[in-house]
Amino acid sequence: MATTAQLFEEPFDADEYIERLAWRTPGGGSKGGAEAFDPKRLLEEFESHIEELKQLDEKIQRKVEKLEHQCHREAKEFAHKVQDLQRNNQVAFQHFQELDEHISYVATKVCHLGDQLEGVNTPRQRAVEAQRLMTYFNEFLDGDLRSDVFHNPDKIKEAADIIQKLHLIAQELPFDRFSDVKAKIASKYHDLERQLIQEFTTAQRRGEIGRMREVAAVLLHFKGYAHCVDVYIKQCQEGAYMRNDVFEDTAALCQRVNSQVGEVFSSPETVMAKLIQNIFENKLQAHVKEKLDSTRHSDVEQYLKNLYDLYTRTTALATKLSEFNLGSDKHTFLSKLIKSIFSSYLESYMDMERDYLRTRGGMILQRYYDSKNHQKRPIGTGSIQELKERIRQRTNLPLGPSIDTHGETFLSPELVVNLLQETRHAFERCHRLSDPADLSRHAFSIFLLLVEHLCVDHIDYALEIGLAAIPSADAKNANLYFLDVVQQANSIFHLFDKQFNDQLMPLISSSPKLAECLHKKKEVIEQMEVKLDNGIDRTLNCMVGQMKHILATEQKKTDFRPEDENNVMIQYTAACSKVCVYVRRQVEHVRKSMDGKNVDTVLTELGVRFHRLIHEHLQQFSYSSMGGMLAICDVAEYRRCAKDFRVPLVLQLFDTLHALCNLLVVAPDNLKQVCSGEQLTNLDRNLLHAFVQLRVDYRQSRLGRHFS
Repeated sequence: MATTAQLFEEPFDADEYIERLAWRTPGGGSKGGAEAFDPKRLLEEFESHIEELKQLDEKIQRKVEKLEHQCHREAKEFAHKVQDLQRNNQVAFQHFQELDEHISYVATKVCHLGDQLEGVNTPRQRAVEAQRLMTYFNEFLDGDLRSDVFHNPDKIKEAADIIQKLHLIAQELPFDRFSDVKAKIASKYHDLERQLIQEFTTAQRRGEIGRMREVAAVLLHFKGYAHCVDVYIKQCQEGAYMRNDVFEDTAALCQRVNSQVGEVFSSPETVMAKLIQNIFENKLQAHVKEKLDSTRHSDVEQYLKNLYDLYTRTTALATKLSEFNLGSDKHTFLSKLIKSIFSSYLESYMDMERDYLRTRGGMILQRYYDSKNHQKRPIGTGSIQELKERIRQRTNLPLGPSIDTHGETFLSPELVVNLLQETRHAFERCHRLSDPADLSRHAFSIFLLLVEHLCVDHIDYALEIGLAAIPSADAKNANLYFLDVVQQANSIFHLFDKQFNDQLMPLISSSPKLAECLHKKKEVIEQMEVKLDNGIDRTLNCMVGQMKHILATEQKKTDFRPEDENNVMIQYTAACSKVCVYVRRQVEHVRKSMDGKNVDTVLTELGVRFHRLIHEHLQQFSYSSMGGMLAICDVAEYRRCAKDFRVPLVLQLFDTLHALCNLLVVAPDNLKQVCSGEQLTNLDRNLLHAFVQLRVDYRQSRLGRHFS
């Protein structure tokens, strides 16, 4: 049976159990084993084992029933115990309620008794206190202070409490009967007050925070408490300003005091506020006054720099101090302190700023023109000047005396940088020092001064000088430097526009002055663009005039009617070569002087005028067969020159002109076919006929008949 029980050990597997049972039975193994397989014996073993299992099952079942019966019995016993405990708990709870009610009753009696005792004790204490004060009052009345409390330094706190109460009582007594005693009490009051303040001062110098706190608490009920605070503030500042930077010293001092004042005084925020007010009204105000008054009338530039620096550092200091507990409205408190220091200076700031900028700008301009040994020419204004400008635009005639500037543009990057730098500083000061309500108006006035100095007195003046220096269209070897003026004026205006966007716009973006600024800027741009356009147009006319002069002096009639038709060795004429060299130089000049779309616009106009000039020039000659070939070679070179323009329209014009020149050499019978080609079919018949008429053989061969 023990062996059988071992077969049921976990984990149990029925198949494995049968196999192990068969393996243990003699003759129950496989036929290939040591003993032969005996099924009968195996069956007997199985039947015997089944009987054993039945007996084991019955035994286990009896044991289970016994355990179940025992479990039911113990459960009933446990239930009885739980019921007994519940009954006991209920009884204990009832006892607790009774005890709680009894405690409440006793507590009520005790409170009532306490109230009765307090009602009896309070008048008694008051009576004792009154008797004690009357005893001390009698001593003052007799003039003999016998009590030890008034003579023992260790009891100064108790003496202060007594004298403070006697002082209050004495205030109610009639003066005629108690004048002497009132005077004695007042004298002792002030004497103790001085002793306490002296004690506080000594403790502060020794760094005895605990003693300072005790004395301050006693003095809190005395009139001299404010004097105690003043003494504390005064001694805090002793040795605090050893460096040259009053702002850093102030920040360090306030940081140190802030960590200490809460341990000494019952209302530290009041003491900190009084300390800061004292520093602002004395130390900082004296420092600001010394710095500003010394330069206010002698050096305005330094005065404005000092004002900006001092105001900036003061506001930064106030920001640091706002981290401390200074009461409920500390920001308003600090703003009033700053205003009390700077109000007199800020009221006149903008007038001084404008006067300085006006003077400084004029000085920068005059210094530049003096360095050029140039005396500024008066530029006319009003209707007469406008009339001259309109006439000059329509006729290209130089009205007024022409001047020679020797290539000087009278535009200075250094001068511009100086003006913009001064204006930038002015905008920064304006932003910091102006009242928010006046900020946009002040910024606009600074902008107007910049426009006056930079745009009118410098750029516009340079444009007027440049326009006056542009030679007439028929001038020879003219110095066409107006494009240099255009280049520099454009660069300068980019700097002006950048300052407008970066520094002026943030100051006026949310104010009505924005529209005025934009209108003024647009007006300045339009006035400059009119003069630039006029100058560029006249310069292009001069370029064309120079080309015309080269062609007139270099191009010979025999170039296109050579005497020896068979010995022409050149690829294109000398006039064509010189014109192309000149044109390429001017195209490069335009590219350096312009930017953006302006390059294509100006080169397009120059290219159209260049084409018109060559077209008209070619119509002045008659062409032999070889001369026509030379004309085609010239136009081909002009077309290569036109590629430098990088403008499709100009190249197309010269392609058409090249096709027209083919009419000078084509066989008479092929004229109609050539005129019907892709490049010439859309041209006016009269234009085609005019080119055919330039052929030497036009009348001899009756080409008109072939052409028609």
